Amino acid sequence: MIADGQGRAVAFALAPGQAHELPMAEGLLQALPATPKWGIANRGDSSRALRERVWAGGARPAIPCRRNEEQVACPAWTCVNRSKAALLMVERLWGRLKAWRAAATRYEKTATSFMGVLCLKAALDWLKP
Repeated sequence: MIADGQGRAVAFALAPGQAHELPMAEGLLQALPATPKWGIANRGDSSRALRERVWAGGARPAIPCRRNEEQVACPAWTCVNRSKAALLMVERLWGRLKAWRAAATRYEKTATSFMGVLCLKAALDWLKP
């Protein structure tokens, strides 16, 4: 999922089963309407390819390295502040989406109908004052 600076959904994709979402990140980055200043992600989404894609898109990656990865240069203040701002917005967005019972319990059995529910709730979130 990609959220804007106000915590509203810009793009999201549904991963099949227990698959990791990192392979879908490039497609989600292409859905951005403008070039952001920073590309913020969790440690679990850390990869060299994602960092290079964020750099190629014109943004600076603020993605902490995994313990088994080579350390990359990243200003210390970005790692401290990224968890307070942008990642909380994505978590709060998921909380608002799941507050709607149809999204939280996943009554829809097919991926298409579940994505329809998520799109509807995300659109209602955009319309909320």
